Amino acid sequence: MEKKSIKQKDIFVSEEEKTIDWSQIQDSLEKNFGTEVYSSWLKNIELLKEFNDHLVLGVPTRFFRDWIVSRYLDKILKLLKTFKMSLNRVEFKISEDNKSNINSSNSKNIEFNKITEIKDSILNYNRLNPNLNFDNFIEGTSNKIALSSSKKICEQLSRYNPLYIYGGVGLGKTHLLNAIGLELQEKNNVMFISAERFMYHFIKSIKKNDMVNFKDFFRKSSVFIIDDIQFIRGKEGLQEEFFHTFNSLIEKSSQIIISSDRAPMKLDRVQDRIKSRLSGGLTVDIEIPDLELKTEIIRKRILDVQSQFKENFKVSEEVINYIASESKTNIRELIGVLNRVITYSRIHKKELNVNDCKNVLKDVFNQTKVITVDKIQNTVSNFFNISLNEMLSQRRSRPLARPRQIAMYLAKKMTTRSLPEIGRRFANRDHTTVIHAVKTISKLSENDDEMKKNIVQIKAMLLEE
Repeated sequence: MEKKSIKQKDIFVSEEEKTIDWSQIQDSLEKNFGTEVYSSWLKNIELLKEFNDHLVLGVPTRFFRDWIVSRYLDKILKLLKTFKMSLNRVEFKISEDNKSNINSSNSKNIEFNKITEIKDSILNYNRLNPNLNFDNFIEGTSNKIALSSSKKICEQLSRYNPLYIYGGVGLGKTHLLNAIGLELQEKNNVMFISAERFMYHFIKSIKKNDMVNFKDFFRKSSVFIIDDIQFIRGKEGLQEEFFHTFNSLIEKSSQIIISSDRAPMKLDRVQDRIKSRLSGGLTVDIEIPDLELKTEIIRKRILDVQSQFKENFKVSEEVINYIASESKTNIRELIGVLNRVITYSRIHKKELNVNDCKNVLKDVFNQTKVITVDKIQNTVSNFFNISLNEMLSQRRSRPLARPRQIAMYLAKKMTTRSLPEIGRRFANRDHTTVIHAVKTISKLSENDDEMKKNIVQIKAMLLEE
């Protein structure tokens, strides 16, 4: 029987000798590199040609090729050799389909032009909120250092570089970053963006093969402000780009201001070199507000509402002190609680006493502990004897999927996080996944005694002192 042969560079492989099963290799790539890296960089690799001693693999863009070669090539080749011992090199080529698609029409760049157009309207894109300024930021012991540092930056750029502000949710970090941007925007090229939005543009630029414009857009700032940097955790490609953006800005003496929910060295799944850079300037924290600050915030909010509605309704000092003392978490919750009391008072046209407030706020102040998504995730994973990484993975087996759904359900029921926020905390899942999880566990809790028992036990663990 005649054997068909393929020839390239005087290397032959017969059809009988072709042993590579690319779907099997893809499964192995995901297992060895992890879902995050695989989905971001390796998923779209395709097998173009196979030879005795090497493979020709297709990648979407030149950027993909350079990135994979610089970071993953050795490990990929080692893995491939387990499937075919004769291999000694891998060659990457830009897929022809992608080339033609990229070059076929300028319309392909329309989406990214939404980014590049911002070069002429950067401050409009930044969407700095004029209401979040230094004038209406209320100072207290818990935020005094952060506020002072922010103002000094505005007086003298690069005095602290970077300025890193961290603290829990709803304590005023974004307010301070916004205030800095407002103060500096007249004389400086200010870029104010969330880490999530930064990632969005990063992915768009890769898809549109326009990394040059992306780099130029973000690295031309004289003041670069990025909110919620913890969002880059576990995202290797995004971290790599942020690292180079950071270095480029520092080299040209641009001021960098960053916020996060934790100190730099406590950012898990973030490259050590990034944590080192983040720690290289001034790091300040914002603590939970004390009673004095909460009381002042309440009084300021009452005056604002009175001015807004042109009503002279009253809130007694007794009620103010009750709300301030019972609100244990953050300023956002404090304002939410106060808004509820004010709304109830305005609707019923009466000044509320403490007993009225207790009744209105009974569903808010009935928990003795602050429950966070992180705490729920750790408690649920421990309860079911699985690792946190397993629970957050993309695997859909029942032993992992059910605890994941329970954790999502409890996050919705026991925290104030929105559905998209909860989804992001679960390895960037869509909010519809969270909705499905909540519905599934709610139904099981009604009909399955074991599920009902598990939910009760986990809740008890979360509420323990």
